[in-house]
Amino acid sequence: MQQFISVIVPVYQVDTYLDRCIESLLCQTYHNLEIILVDDGSCDKCARICDAWVKKDDRIRAIHKKNGGLSDARNAGMPFATGKYISFIDSDDVVTPDYFEVMLHTLLAEKSDIIECSVVKFYEDNHFDTFQDDLSVTSYSAVDGLSGLINENPFHQHVWNKLYKAELVLDVPFPFGKLNEDEFWTYQIFGRAKRVTKINKTMYHYFQRGNSIMGESFNLRRLDALEGKYNRQQYIEKYYPTLASQARINLFSSCVFSGQSLLKYLKNPEKEQAVSRINQHVKECKLSRDELRSIRGKNRFWYSFADKSFWLCCKVRSVTGIGF
Repeated sequence: MQQFISVIVPVYQVDTYLDRCIESLLCQTYHNLEIILVDDGSCDKCARICDAWVKKDDRIRAIHKKNGGLSDARNAGMPFATGKYISFIDSDDVVTPDYFEVMLHTLLAEKSDIIECSVVKFYEDNHFDTFQDDLSVTSYSAVDGLSGLINENPFHQHVWNKLYKAELVLDVPFPFGKLNEDEFWTYQIFGRAKRVTKINKTMYHYFQRGNSIMGESFNLRRLDALEGKYNRQQYIEKYYPTLASQARINLFSSCVFSGQSLLKYLKNPEKEQAVSRINQHVKECKLSRDELRSIRGKNRFWYSFADKSFWLCCKVRSVTGIGF
């Protein structure tokens, strides 16, 4: 099973946490790794830390570049990846010692192109959220896997808790300068796969920093996610039309959540800009009567309400705290 795995780690302003991340990669029970550290113009001690690790282990390579953001750092690392399989690990996160061994063994046993494991959040004081594993392994066709990704069940948009066949990934760049870059990228990779697998074993530990990009309160950049889902909608309609209604309902739901969030958190002029962007996406994902009827349970009320009076629905949900 000694297949070569390339691990791309984008690095920016994480000198407090970087050693911990790298150590979790070096203590893997699976050793046939190349670890590509991409220093994205860090102003702290990250560059020196990366170079020090290169001297300690010949599996590590360091790339230094001007700051361009998370997507740009991942893109910069991909041309240096030589493995048959590829993984992305964020530089303040850690993985369990058996992460790559279990992921690769299961991917090969299931004859899959992508495998995703379960994730647990942990915090500055080192406490973890609760989690429970049943170690189940389930594989899906491309259509069913993409459907599970749209619904965020059982798959999720995150780039970093997965192992991919490199041939699916290396010619698909991440979007430059976008927040929620996973929303622009992951569906394309799932769309290329023939078979995808989920293992219910928690092996990726996702660190929660109060000052992280995703820890910020709602702002205009968060609307990048709607753009990503709109791009996904166009892709789905072209290549997987049987999933078009499901994807459109999901996009409409995201518009509602963004609408109620901006009403709660934004002030002018950002608020006006956000309203304009959301209105455009609402027009693009107008639901048909059949699509509204297909929605089950209490959600049908909210979708129908939003279909008739979008901003009033968002205001009611924002004031009452529904959906937060």
